[in-house]
Amino acid sequence: MTTASMLLTVATTWNVSTDKIDKEGCLSLATKHVTAEAAKEVRESPSTKEQALTIMREWIQQNIDIKNVRQDESFLLRFLRHKKYSIPMAQQTLLKYLSLRRYYPEIFKNIDCDDPKLKDILSNGYIVVSPVRDSKGRRVIVYNMSKFNAHKYNCWDMCRAHLLVYESLLEDSMDQICGYVHVGDGSGVTGAHITTWNPTDFARLLKWGEQSVPMRHKEFHCVNVPTALKYIVDFAISKVTPKMAERLNIHTNLKQLHQHINVECLPTGYGGPLKIEDMVKYTSQLINDQKKKVLGLDTMEIISTRGIISSRRPNTIVVNGDVAVQGSFRKLEID
Repeated sequence: MTTASMLLTVATTWNVSTDKIDKEGCLSLATKHVTAEAAKEVRESPSTKEQALTIMREWIQQNIDIKNVRQDESFLLRFLRHKKYSIPMAQQTLLKYLSLRRYYPEIFKNIDCDDPKLKDILSNGYIVVSPVRDSKGRRVIVYNMSKFNAHKYNCWDMCRAHLLVYESLLEDSMDQICGYVHVGDGSGVTGAHITTWNPTDFARLLKWGEQSVPMRHKEFHCVNVPTALKYIVDFAISKVTPKMAERLNIHTNLKQLHQHINVECLPTGYGGPLKIEDMVKYTSQLINDQKKKVLGLDTMEIISTRGIISSRRPNTIVVNGDVAVQGSFRKLEID
C-alpha cells in the first residue's frame, strides 16, 4: 500500500494524532481521493444529491402506504447510493426493505446491542468489523463460524447479529459510498450450524436480502471451506444475482486470500496485524454508538405492499392508489 492509502486506513478509524497526520501531509488528500472516486461510481454530485433527497422526501410524505419513515440524509442516501441515484429503484428498495422488516420481525425488530444473546455472540468474535479500511476505502467485515455456538443459538440469533452490525455500519456515509468487503472463515462448521437453518428461510433471506438491504457488497472471500459447506455455498450462489455471485471468491489458503485483500485489514489469525480482541472492542464501540438510531428503525411501518413492483408487472408502480408508469433515470440535472 502507498503511504497515503495506509494513512487512510488507519486514521479514518483509529485515534491517530493530528501531528502524525500533518507530518505525513497526505491523509486528507487520500481520503478525498478515495471518496471522490467512489462518488463517481455511484453517480453522485452535490446537485444530484440535493435534488434526489428532495424527491425522496416528497415521495415519502405523499405515500399513504408507509408510515414514520426516516427522512434524514443518512437514511435516504443509503438507498440512493445503493442504486446509483436511480430514483424509482431507490424507492423500490426502500419499500422492499420495509416489507422485509415486517415479514421477519424476529430478525429486524428490537436489535439491541445490550441484548444478552447479541452481546455474547459478538464478544465471542463471530462477526467483527475491521478498524482499518482497505486501500479503496471499503469497510472490511470478518466472520468466523467456529466462534458461533450453534448448540446455544439459532439461525435467527445469527441473523440478528449480522443485522445489528450492518444497520450500524449503514449510518456511515463513507461506508455507503465505498461499500463492503466480506471475509468468511468456514472452519469449525458443524452439522448444528447447517441444520439450524430452514432451507426456505435461508433461500428467501439471501434473495430478499440482496434486493432489500441497501449495502454495496463489493467482494466476498471465503477461506477454510469444508466440503459440507461448499454445498451450502453453491446453493447460496444459485439464489443471488449473477453480478453478486461473480463477487464470491473461495480460497484454499491464506496466501490466495492475501492476493485479493489488504493484509493490514485482517486479524493475526489470517496473517494480518490486528488483534481479534481489539476488533471485538471496536465493533462493540461502533454498534453502541449507533444504538439509538438502530432501535429507532422499529417505528417505521409499511401498511401496504401494493407499491412494490413484481416481475410480472415490471413497469408499473402504485402511488397513492394510482398506477403510474415510471422509467429508470439517474441524471437529474437539467442541461
